[in-house]
Amino acid sequence: MEVLKFNLSGNTAFFKKPDVNTYLYFTYGSIHKMALLGIFGAVMGMGGYNQQEESKSKFPEFYDKLKDLKISIVPRNEGGYIPKKIQVFNNSVGYASKEQGGNLVVREQWLEKPSWDIYVVMDSSEVCRDLKRRLEEFDFEFIPYLGKNDHFANIDCVESYEAEKVDNIKKIESYFPQGILKNTRLKMRKKNWKVEESLPVGIEEIANQYIYEKMLATNFEVEIKNIKSIYKVDGKVLYFI
Repeated sequence: MEVLKFNLSGNTAFFKKPDVNTYLYFTYGSIHKMALLGIFGAVMGMGGYNQQEESKSKFPEFYDKLKDLKISIVPRNEGGYIPKKIQVFNNSVGYASKEQGGNLVVREQWLEKPSWDIYVVMDSSEVCRDLKRRLEEFDFEFIPYLGKNDHFANIDCVESYEAEKVDNIKKIESYFPQGILKNTRLKMRKKNWKVEESLPVGIEEIANQYIYEKMLATNFEVEIKNIKSIYKVDGKVLYFI
């Protein structure tokens, strides 16, 4: 099984959470599968949510064509944690605010210096062939961003590997669902770290709301229920979402 790997990074990123208040917009702590599918859709020139309204289809084009891709996300920041910082700026376009002067003060939580290794299973489909060619040749239809167009995405170190089956699993170096653990009491080692968050893994059909799953990234030793969707690639044990 062929797997395409690349590094994805940027100076900042903002993956907006839908549960916000009027004071501050929050970000997810890591890139997630839906954001990656959006990046791939931009690279390949596929339509998004705005074009879905025109086509009246059940899903945006990028999700409809790419939702079956199997993806693994490996955090590269130390301890798996990406620092966050609140950014405050003005939106002074005329329609931004009904306040005097038409100026809206925006507060967003940005990720600082994020970096991930991304692994994508390649099959013989035309979509996979096109995605692989575009990433290898840096032939992007639209500029890829990390969440929104304030945050340019760096894509480099594109390589291909063969995935191997793995039986004896002591740790998983990518994000993986909490539900595959036999128990959530992880065996302690020196310099342990763990990050966990409910992240989008898909969208549902009726209202296109996110489907969430609690995901973990850790250097703890783990015991898992089964090895489905887990492979060894480039010397790393990875879970493919």
